Amino acid sequence: MTSEETRIGRRGGGRAARKAARLAPEVEVDPCTPGQRGGAYRPLSDAKLNTICNEAFRVLEEIGMSEVPPMVQEMALAGGARLNDLGRLCYPRSMVEDIIAGAATSLIYYGRDPRHDFEVGGDKVYFGTGGAAVQTLDRKSGLYRPSTLADLYDFTRLVDTLPNVSWFTRCCVATDIPDNFDLDINTAYALLAGTTKPVGTSFTLPEYVAPVIEMFDLALGGEGRFRERPFCKAHISPVISPLRYGEDAVGVALECIRLGVPINNIVAAMSGATAPATPAGFLVQSTAETLAALVMVNLFAPGYPMIFSNWPLVIDLRTGAFCGGGGEISIMNAASGQISNHLGLPSGVASSMSDAKAVDAQMGMEKGISALAAGLGGANMIYESSGMMASLLGASFEAFVADDEMLSHVHRAIRGIEVNEETLGFETIREAVTGEGHFLGAAQTMDAMQRDYFYPALADRNEPRTWEEAGATDLWTRARTRADEILASHYPDYIEPEVDKIIRERFNILLPRGCMRSGGS
Repeated sequence: MTSEETRIGRRGGGRAARKAARLAPEVEVDPCTPGQRGGAYRPLSDAKLNTICNEAFRVLEEIGMSEVPPMVQEMALAGGARLNDLGRLCYPRSMVEDIIAGAATSLIYYGRDPRHDFEVGGDKVYFGTGGAAVQTLDRKSGLYRPSTLADLYDFTRLVDTLPNVSWFTRCCVATDIPDNFDLDINTAYALLAGTTKPVGTSFTLPEYVAPVIEMFDLALGGEGRFRERPFCKAHISPVISPLRYGEDAVGVALECIRLGVPINNIVAAMSGATAPATPAGFLVQSTAETLAALVMVNLFAPGYPMIFSNWPLVIDLRTGAFCGGGGEISIMNAASGQISNHLGLPSGVASSMSDAKAVDAQMGMEKGISALAAGLGGANMIYESSGMMASLLGASFEAFVADDEMLSHVHRAIRGIEVNEETLGFETIREAVTGEGHFLGAAQTMDAMQRDYFYPALADRNEPRTWEEAGATDLWTRARTRADEILASHYPDYIEPEVDKIIRERFNILLPRGCMRSGGS
């Protein structure tokens, strides 16, 4: 066989194989799953990173903390802390470094369904929710109204279907429940009923923690079951900026430790208001404050599972209004994740807290910039990343759906580019330029089509005429349609009827059973 015949023969066999591949059933391959390894974006050089951390240690050692609960002060003084001339509790650097060395470096965030478990720590990145929106963007009117318990349940079961939202922390406050204890109980119940993903909630007072864990144990099949696989973490802010402890939140944290509830410690200072306006000064103070919370938790329970959540928040210095979107908050949260990872602690930051009120270009711009910066920065858990609108005052069903697709693109960007013999494609290039003159249908192209590329379901890639013929819809409309479809059909049955009856007899559950099935009200 001549060289030309050999080349033609090879080409013909390749064409047949490619045709067969195109006719074969498609295999779903997600090129951008959660848990990609971040850290490619480093807003702080090593020198700047060390300088900020050194200054944070200095703040704790020389300025210290105020409003320290007596039991915390007693434990801290016994552990090497001191009181300065102003009576502020100061932590020597050596003490803080010893506590960091003994703190948890990772933890498993459990789902009630083990397929949702994931490890928090290292450089893997996951996106989830957070927030306490008091308003919901109504899908029918397109306007905001007070959030309800039914909204929270609907948000929970919607997120249950969204693959890029790895956990669900309650995103809105049920403003139709005036009693704080009933609010905490019913919030936890909605999380139980709507998803088997890992969840998170908050507690108003320490004495409200035990009843919620009792309800969780009932749902899991008996006393002590929650402690075996703690699927819910507590969002707690035991440090209030600037540099003081919050007594109630400290009490909640200690009660969570007693009952085995993982802690997401959140410091959420605001630039120019409760922390310095300069990004560097902000990061110094907020890092010191988050370390003060870490010290407090580890004094009582060394190595306790705690997420080091340092969330830089930005205000518009002209008006004092919170700014959830923009370049400043994006770079500061990315830097915060970099600092936490440098300290070797499970890290949490925030993103996608758009100031937009509608599902529009402003929303997309702000969410895309901040989610990408935080993800590439390498924080382990990125909160507020889905559904949040109106500078955290509102939550949107359509935004949840659109954000889930946006996060696929972000995960793909975090994943980066694989460089190896196969992907370099020398032989593929040779075959194309000496053969058909293009790469369409090449084996490498077919493989890369599924392995390396994400194909959006909401974003429109049609040419204008096709888009017009299909109704000329915008993203908001398409996202609303998808949210409506999910909420009309996805009514999960995650609590056994007998157990649900016991829970409703034991607690004042205010979510009607009729709201939890198709056609109900």
